[in-house]
Amino acid sequence: MLGILFTLFMLILLQAVLGFDNLLYISLESKKAPEADQKKVRKTGILIAIVLRIVLLLVLVSIIEFFQEPFSFLSGGITDIVHFAFNGHSIIVLLGGGFIIYTAIKEIWHMISTKGLDVSEMSKDRNTKSSNAVITSIVIMNLVFSFDSILAAIGLTSEIESSTTAFIVMAIAIVISGLLMLIMADKISTFLSKNRMYEVLGLFILFIVGIMLVTEGGHLAHIKIFGEEIVPMSKTTFYFVLAVLVIVDVVQGRYQKKLLIEQGK
Repeated sequence: MLGILFTLFMLILLQAVLGFDNLLYISLESKKAPEADQKKVRKTGILIAIVLRIVLLLVLVSIIEFFQEPFSFLSGGITDIVHFAFNGHSIIVLLGGGFIIYTAIKEIWHMISTKGLDVSEMSKDRNTKSSNAVITSIVIMNLVFSFDSILAAIGLTSEIESSTTAFIVMAIAIVISGLLMLIMADKISTFLSKNRMYEVLGLFILFIVGIMLVTEGGHLAHIKIFGEEIVPMSKTTFYFVLAVLVIVDVVQGRYQKKLLIEQGK
């Protein structure tokens, strides 16, 4: 019993650590919905995602080999140039990472290209999606982000003898981490609303998240370019880059304030 409780604690911790980038995406994506619906959009998206995560868990436990085994029609390459062996897992991660990179670049470009607009036009232009479209995006990306954490959870519960008990433990961890995400999503969104300058930082972090997923997908697909295998970005590297980005942003902000004070004198 003690071992099961410890495993549950580790699973919740794992979901919380791996869920940060997911939270950031939810907070930024929800801003595309009408302002009055943003809180509802975040809650609805996360609640639907919790249910679908449990369904995904059930599916993965049943057919995990299908996602891990390479597809014969998507395996091959060109001698000494490129080699690949795509499986279900790698395709999902690659598509998710590519979509996040596209979203981050599009939003950064949007920020740059709207300098000449007035505030009302910028606000109107920013809300370009319906609430249902935003909820759909949140749910889909939540599933992409949860794919690896669920596979890791299956690995952590491999020592539990009863498969039913293992499934229940993983399901409880998913629900608890989802509820924590529900609480934190509003807090992060409120922080970004009050500190708009950090949205740029958030988008660049999201861009790095996309790169991390693409490299991981490339590794899972066993892609080799000119004999060199794609190596996935580790979580340690990701958090180090994240820390550097935050420090640079804080230092730059304070330095800018100092320059403004000196110019005022």
